[in-house]
Amino acid sequence: MDIREDFPILQRKINGHPLVYFDNAATTQKPGQVIEAISEFYKSHNANLGRGVHTLGREATELFEGARKRVAQFINAKSEEIIFTANATEGLNMVAQMYAPRLGKFDEIVSTIMEHHSSYVPWRMAAERSKARLRLVDISDGFVLNMKDYEKKVGKKTAIVAAAHVSNVLGTVNPVKEMAGIAHENGAVFVADATQSVPHMPVDVKELGCDFLAFSGHKMLGPTGIGVLYGRYDLLEGFEPPIAGGGTITRAYPGDISFMKAPHKFEAGTQNVEGAVGLAAAIDYLGKIGMENVQKHEKGLTDHALDKLAGAKIYHAEGGTGIISFNIPKIDADDVATIMDEHGIAIRSGHHCAQPLIHRLKIDGCARMSFYIYNTKEEIDSAVDVINKIKKLT
Repeated sequence: MDIREDFPILQRKINGHPLVYFDNAATTQKPGQVIEAISEFYKSHNANLGRGVHTLGREATELFEGARKRVAQFINAKSEEIIFTANATEGLNMVAQMYAPRLGKFDEIVSTIMEHHSSYVPWRMAAERSKARLRLVDISDGFVLNMKDYEKKVGKKTAIVAAAHVSNVLGTVNPVKEMAGIAHENGAVFVADATQSVPHMPVDVKELGCDFLAFSGHKMLGPTGIGVLYGRYDLLEGFEPPIAGGGTITRAYPGDISFMKAPHKFEAGTQNVEGAVGLAAAIDYLGKIGMENVQKHEKGLTDHALDKLAGAKIYHAEGGTGIISFNIPKIDADDVATIMDEHGIAIRSGHHCAQPLIHRLKIDGCARMSFYIYNTKEEIDSAVDVINKIKKLT
């Protein structure tokens, strides 16, 4: 299987150089199979969901619900536990908005210092609205979560634990199964941000033991504008939707409103059908490769890069995923990214929407390379050659 041939954009040249795309933690490129699935939907099946009995409407609904089933299988959930959202950010916000009214000044929310803003900010806002206390678990040496601090901060006052499965800066793989177990022992709900794990490794929500889990399609070969919120069905059924409207109700008479069952009551308005179709195609593509093979390939790339990046300040957890953040002494991270781009190499720079962590690391920002299935060791070597040239500028 020649993976690179499936990605049209990899044929591009940037500033006269072959494109080397190392910004996969931000978004991934799309294979022709995903592009074609979206195009085929528009060409042959385009219609709104559940709005009529005509053939196109039935086909669109079947494709949408088929995508839901495919997502559920991918993470070992039930179809009725899969809510389609615009992205992981929306899914995480939905959970925070639903739980905020149930929290009070004697409750605590526990999160970590390494959270992406999409996981941190909603719970910060929920804490402010409810007067609950938000506590952040620190990291230890080696850029891993301080589990002693976690065990100390999670207690009988804890109502919610919200944590990243994988850090988008450090590549740290947090022990979510253990963390969820401790949360449940104390009567808390566990919410996982899986945007950097579901695309890169096998994820089984039942094995992890999380109550809610969110991820985005665009970080796993799918289109933008489609995300997934998994929620335990018994918990979902206990909430009214934070956003209501068409497609969420069974009855709406004056003074009498009745909502549909989960997941449909959480999917108000016209849905991103083509996005769901594209995400299903992306999952099929990854399924043919095998998530174990995806993880193995990225580990090989990561180990190779770490061996080559001598002289740079590395921010990466041992055993972490294919995310390597780094700084070159006396060179601003944005300047590093700009020079890399001049050589056709796309990396990310800045605070990576993780300012609590950046502040904790006592830096202004950092450069970040992140790998995926179509990247090669030869591309890493070309990036390291440019980095070595940048070092000589100091």
